[in-house]
Amino acid sequence: METDEERMTVAKSILHMIDGHMNRFSKGQKRIAGYILEHYNEAASMTASRLGKLVGVSESTVVRFASELGYDGYPSMQRALQEMIRGRLTSTQRIQAAGSTFSGQDILGAVLQSDIDKLREVVSEADRQAFDNVVDRIERAGHIYILGARSSTFVAGYLNFYLHLLFENVTLVQTTAAGEIFEQLFRIGTEDVMIAISFPRYSKVTMNSVKFAKDRGATIIAITDNALSPVFQMSDAALLAPCEMISFVDSMVAPLSLINALLVALACRMGKDVSATFSELEGIWNEYDVFGKVDDE
Repeated sequence: METDEERMTVAKSILHMIDGHMNRFSKGQKRIAGYILEHYNEAASMTASRLGKLVGVSESTVVRFASELGYDGYPSMQRALQEMIRGRLTSTQRIQAAGSTFSGQDILGAVLQSDIDKLREVVSEADRQAFDNVVDRIERAGHIYILGARSSTFVAGYLNFYLHLLFENVTLVQTTAAGEIFEQLFRIGTEDVMIAISFPRYSKVTMNSVKFAKDRGATIIAITDNALSPVFQMSDAALLAPCEMISFVDSMVAPLSLINALLVALACRMGKDVSATFSELEGIWNEYDVFGKVDDE
């Protein structure tokens, strides 16, 4: 399995590698190389078969091309391309890429399968030690700040809702007015943790807020998509989950599932404290008829 450092190096150097290998390529491989160098945004979402048909070579030639560059298969090369462009595509470019990716397909099946694949990727590649490290840091935090902008706002709100049931010391940072963020973070310090949720396209509001919290000595926990993410590079600990759909929609299935695992792990650590909290809440809900009562038949 590739390490985060290896992924960063590969993702940054793939176009340079292709250009540097050009003299060694066969005639068919040069056509593949030329297309990727000119259209890497589109190539990142293509299967080996589709890329081969587009440039007029066989699927096996595309696979050998990836091997020639040092990858253990076409999917590894494709991931490197995706990691390189992640966060750089405009919404218009993502819609255009999605048009070619899903053209003629069963869109419902294709999207659901894409989400299933992302969940499988998290299961197989998630660093369990890093996960336990994140749980430890949150459990010991003096105060927990949760930050998420753009589409990550809703993921941050979800995490905030459940963390409030486990801890008293939780603040959801509101990002609708950039200037007010620093007022909300004014008292953040060395005993505190900021959970920064950030997915492409990476928000400058998030990056600036994380930098402020880090300058104040807070521990930064990133929930993001890969090691090239700006918040990952500023973090003390991180949880990684893929989110790209190569469309105008960000798929948050894997990040939310990862957050569910984080919440369950924290609840297990706290044991009886959680039971007491929910027992008290049930009493309040019943007393004030929050959810209504089911009439006996």
